[in-house]
Amino acid sequence: MQSQFTEKKAAVGILAGGGPLPGKVAEAVFAMGRPVFIVGFQDFAEPEIIEQWPHEYIRLAAAGRILSALREHHCEDIVLIGPVKRPSWRDLRPDAEGAKILARIGKALFAGDDGLLAALVRVFDEEGFKVRGAHEFLDPVTEGVYGKIQPDTQALQDIAKGIEVNQALGRLDIGQGCIVQNGLVIAVEAMEGTDSMVKRAKDCQQPGLGAILVKQVKPDQERRADMPTIGPRTVVGACESGLRGIAFEAGGTLIVQQEEVIRLADENGIFLLSYHPENFKQKYLK
Repeated sequence: MQSQFTEKKAAVGILAGGGPLPGKVAEAVFAMGRPVFIVGFQDFAEPEIIEQWPHEYIRLAAAGRILSALREHHCEDIVLIGPVKRPSWRDLRPDAEGAKILARIGKALFAGDDGLLAALVRVFDEEGFKVRGAHEFLDPVTEGVYGKIQPDTQALQDIAKGIEVNQALGRLDIGQGCIVQNGLVIAVEAMEGTDSMVKRAKDCQQPGLGAILVKQVKPDQERRADMPTIGPRTVVGACESGLRGIAFEAGGTLIVQQEEVIRLADENGIFLLSYHPENFKQKYLK
C-alpha cells in the first residue's frame, strides 16, 4: 500500500513492536480517514502485520532515523504499541540523535518500565509529536462478563485478592498481573510477561477449583504505552494451564480478536470478566 491520502494530511505514526496490535491500530486509524505510517522496530515488528501499510524498519536505538521518518511522512500523532524486549546497553548501538535522546532520558533508562515509558513519552512530546494511547483508536473494554460463563463466589473473591496484589506489585513497577486460586497467590507477573506466567502456573495449582488470571493497569502507569492485553493466545494458555477464568480492568485493557477470544473462552468453560478496581468489592462482594 503505497499511498492512501494526500501528503499534506497529518498521518498517525505507529511505532510497532511485535504482535498483531500495530495492525489493529493501523486499521482503526485508516477507518477514521487518516493516513498511517509504521516504524517497525527491527527484530520485533512482524512483517505480515505491518507490510500492508507504508512502513520502514528501523533499529530501536536509531532515534534520529525514527524521528526523521515520522516527519517525512507528516506524522503528528504517534502510537507506541506491541511488545519490545528491552535491549542491553551493549546491544543498543544508538545513532547520534539516539545518543542525545538517551542522555535526555537519563536514569529512567535503567529504571522500571513505567519510568522509561514516561520518559519516552516526554521526549516525543518535546520533539513536537502527540503521543496517543492505542485505546484511543480501538474499541474500549467495558465492564461486565464477556461470553456465556459466569464467575462464581469463590472466583469473585479470588479476583478481589488479585486486584489487591496487582495494586501492590504495580506500585513497585513489577508487573500487571497475577494468578490466584482459592485465596492463594500462585504466580505473579514480572518481566517474563503474561504468557510465561500462565504457563508457569500450571505446576503451581492446588487440587480443586482452577485458578484465576487477574490483569490490570499499574497505579499511575503511563496509559499511552504498554497497556495490558489479552488475546486468543491468552485464553489457550489459560486452558492449557487449567485456569478457569480471566479478569481484566475495564477501560485499561486491550483485547485482540475479541470475537475469537470469547469463542475460545466459551468452548473451554473459561469466564471473562472486565472490572473496575475501585468499586469491585462493593459491586460483587456485598
